[in-house]
Amino acid sequence: MSETNQAEHAQISTALEVEKIEDNLYRSKSLWVPTRARGVFGGQVISQALVSASRCVDSAFALHSLHCYFLLSASPSTPIVYQVERLRQGRSYVACAVKAIQRGNIIFVLMCSFQKPEPWQPSYQWVMPTVPSSDECELEEDRFLRYSKETTIRPETKRILETFAEERKRSPIAIKMAKEHDVEGNGIRYMYWMQAKNIPKYEAPFQKCILGYLSDLYFIGAVPRIMGLKRYSKGPTAVGMTSTLDHSVYYYSDDFDCGDWLLYVMTCPRAASGRAVMHGQIFARNGKLVAITSQEGVARADIRGPDRDQVKAKL
Repeated sequence: MSETNQAEHAQISTALEVEKIEDNLYRSKSLWVPTRARGVFGGQVISQALVSASRCVDSAFALHSLHCYFLLSASPSTPIVYQVERLRQGRSYVACAVKAIQRGNIIFVLMCSFQKPEPWQPSYQWVMPTVPSSDECELEEDRFLRYSKETTIRPETKRILETFAEERKRSPIAIKMAKEHDVEGNGIRYMYWMQAKNIPKYEAPFQKCILGYLSDLYFIGAVPRIMGLKRYSKGPTAVGMTSTLDHSVYYYSDDFDCGDWLLYVMTCPRAASGRAVMHGQIFARNGKLVAITSQEGVARADIRGPDRDQVKAKL
């Protein structure tokens, strides 16, 4: 990844930007690979696909849901082409499909649906959990740097923490830990404040694209900590691999600001067979539940399966 693209990524508007090639055809302008990741950040692919789809839909319809699958890792060296297909045009709902193509391969598919809002209908929501305010919480880059200065830490771990701190500092999204490993009922929750840095008050369609971007941050990454697995080590209690398979967002507000702090509450109902599912709720600071998220991903411990052992024995 070039230094230029990393610098561009510090602006959320640039990270989401796509250029129109032809009707229903768009192309990425910048791509970003997180530290120690296998490919382009999934949230950026989601948000660029949403921007592409939104440009093909009448503004009277508001995005209300998306469902997507990650099929192949995307390379930062080649632009991604987004092909939009309008599947249904109704009086109340519009549905679109987006294929993300790179080097002739479909790397990602997204289905999204738009609705003419019905604000006169009754509403219901879960209550926002009680957490320290965003002002009381520490930025992730400061937390990483604080840990990196502990005298008992290994040099390799120190370098990783410093790299993560620099990455978070350059990111277009500010993150603060609100509550870590919060035990609720029979589940464990992780809660983060998230905010797009230094943005104007965008209109609702672009706010939803920004939320699509941040909805992928830290999500499947919470699974190892919930399961008690350790990073940067080896053995059955170590993290072997995490990677997103699919991702969904359900939007329930056309009036929120990603430039203000949003509380992202994450839980993991089930993990097994090298997979895990995450559920999330995203609240505005006033307590309004603006979006529901869901994600399944690969979540493996550093354990060899019996097939590998049998293959090794035959060699």
